[in-house]
Amino acid sequence: MFDHAQEQVQSYVEWLRLFVEALGALVIAAGVLVVVAGLVRHAVARGGDNFSPIRLAFARYLTLALELQLAADILSTSVAPTWDRIGKLAAIAVIRTALNYFLNKEIQMERGAELPDPGRPKSTGPEV
Repeated sequence: MFDHAQEQVQSYVEWLRLFVEALGALVIAAGVLVVVAGLVRHAVARGGDNFSPIRLAFARYLTLALELQLAADILSTSVAPTWDRIGKLAAIAVIRTALNYFLNKEIQMERGAELPDPGRPKSTGPEV
């Protein structure tokens, strides 16, 4: 009886893992569509070389997708934890967390570059 219940829980968790993993892939696909649409609008408007808003939008999608993929890996390991799986999860978690950290840092830096400096006085004309 216990073995049957355990197999059923493992089956449910596996389906949940597949769903979360697919959701992560869909988030990446949606991000790619947003980037393509942004690039087309940028090309039509001849907006110059500033791709920062497009890059920031894609980085947000990638950040969410990385978190979903990590959640799927955690689900996979939680069902049948072995030292091998736990080691792989730890390595994947470190890599994805580092990627997420650097993506967020880049997003913050890009946002900071786009926003005007509130401490800087507004220019009223050319300096003499």
